[in-house]
Amino acid sequence: MANATLLPLAGRVAFVTGAGQGLGAAIARGLAQAGARVALADVEPANAQAVAAQIDGLALRLDVRDEAAFRDAFDKAVAHFGAVDIMVNNAARTPSTSLWDITPEEWDDVLAVNLRGSFFGCRIAGRHMRERGSGRIVNLGSLAGQQASAATGVHYGASKAGLLALTRSFAQELAPHGVTVNALAPAAIQSPPLEAMEPAPQQALQAAIPVGRFGLPEEVAAAVVYLASPAAAFMTGATLDLNGGRFMR
Repeated sequence: MANATLLPLAGRVAFVTGAGQGLGAAIARGLAQAGARVALADVEPANAQAVAAQIDGLALRLDVRDEAAFRDAFDKAVAHFGAVDIMVNNAARTPSTSLWDITPEEWDDVLAVNLRGSFFGCRIAGRHMRERGSGRIVNLGSLAGQQASAATGVHYGASKAGLLALTRSFAQELAPHGVTVNALAPAAIQSPPLEAMEPAPQQALQAAIPVGRFGLPEEVAAAVVYLASPAAAFMTGATLDLNGGRFMR
């Protein structure tokens, strides 16, 4: 039998958006390895199902832009598991379109997925957790929300900057109810958007990282597990940096 101290999330239930690939899939696996049961929500249900099969999770179709659909998916997770203790708002679009070329439609869609979708997730999970008197919400931010980045579009950066403000507002509102709300701000993590870059920009990006390498999805997952665990109970409204030293404060 595994040592209970190695399973800090044993008995907990997590709901992860954008869990069908990339960081979302790594986070879902990390939470499961830490003992949590996981609901994996993704706009591509086949992707979510493939990851769910690896960790005995619950796959759900979800377009985070749709509040009613979000509430329905969350309610299905609650009905299946009995409750949700951990909410991870990870779903995002990561375009790198030049600010001169972004169309109004692309701007609106990036903000709808990255910021509005996370607002829905915080509010839906927040109400559920407030009633239960406990819970953890983790929002996936980005270095792009803290400083200008040539690797991502300005709409992506604006959405992630807004997410940090959203995190603080929900943290203040939910703190008296035993619910913590924190953000994680990764940068240059080995993931589909990074792997889609041309070699020269990739090399320039890596050269700018003080530790000399890209981050790993498993490192992001480990940080989410920490924020979701009892060890982070006194931490709320904070942004945890995970950027290899690119942004020091």
